[in-house]
Amino acid sequence: MNPTMKASVIHLSEQESNVRLKKTGFRVGLRKMVHPLMDEDFNEHNAKNCVAEKKNTILIIDSDPQFQKLMSYVLDSANFKIIECRSGKEASRLCALTRPNLVLLDLTLSDMDGKDVLAAIREKSHVPVIILTIREGNDDVIMALNMGANDYVTKPFNTEVLLARMMASLRKFAVNEAGAPEIRNGPLRMDLVRHKVFLNDELLTFTPKEYNLLRYFIVHRGKMLTHKQILKEVWGPAHGEDTQYLRVYVGQVRAKISKHPAATALITTEAGVGYRMEISEPKLLS
Repeated sequence: MNPTMKASVIHLSEQESNVRLKKTGFRVGLRKMVHPLMDEDFNEHNAKNCVAEKKNTILIIDSDPQFQKLMSYVLDSANFKIIECRSGKEASRLCALTRPNLVLLDLTLSDMDGKDVLAAIREKSHVPVIILTIREGNDDVIMALNMGANDYVTKPFNTEVLLARMMASLRKFAVNEAGAPEIRNGPLRMDLVRHKVFLNDELLTFTPKEYNLLRYFIVHRGKMLTHKQILKEVWGPAHGEDTQYLRVYVGQVRAKISKHPAATALITTEAGVGYRMEISEPKLLS
C-alpha cells in the first residue's frame, strides 16, 4: 500500500477526496467484456501482468460515488480487483454475474435498505459480506449479523483494520469451503486466500477464470464433475450449455500445469460427462 495511505481513516470531504484522487492519478473504469465466459481474460500477456498482481475480487455496494472512488483506490493499492455497484436493485444480479470473493455493503443505499440487499445475496450465495455503514446502533449490528453478514464496520474506519478484517473473512471462507486456506494435490499447491498457484514450488500465472476453474477442481478433487456442474459453479447458472468454452479453459489449465508429465494427468476427462482432478500424494516432481 502507498505509504501515504497507511493507518489512514476514511473520513474525507468531497473536496479532500478529489484532491487525493487527483494526486494519486487514480482512474475509475470497467474493462470491456468480450464474452460471458472470458470476461476477465483479455489475453495471455495482460493476464500475466494483471493476475499476478490482482488477487481477490471485491464488490463494493455503496451509493456514494466519492466513497466508491476512495475505496477503489485503497483496495487497488492493496492488489484487489474492484467491481463497483451503486444500486441496491442491481447488487444481487451483479453479485451473481461477477461472483466476487467478498462484498462490501453499505446499509444506507439510495434506492433500498442494505439489509434487503444482504437478504437477496444470501438467497443465492455464501460469499463473505462485510457491512460498511454509518449506522452504529446495536440493533442494526445484531440484525445484519443474524441475517448472514460476516462482519460489521462503522464509518469512519481505519483502512488497515478493514483490510485485516477482509483477509480474516477470506481465510475463514476458504477454510469453510476447502477445509484449509491452502490445498496440496501432488505437485500442485494453491493458496486460496492470496490466489497463488505453485507447481514444484514454482509460482504459476493464471487468468482469473483459469484460476477459478483450477480452484474448483482442486477443492473437489477425486470427484467426477459434470460439464453443467462446473459451468454453473465457476461461471454461473446462465452458462450451463457452454461446454465448448469449458473445453478451451480446461486445455489452457492443463497446458500450464504440464511442465512435468505427471502433472498433466491430474485432470482427466470422462467423455460426454465431465472432468475429474485425480488425488495425488503431495510430493515434488523432479
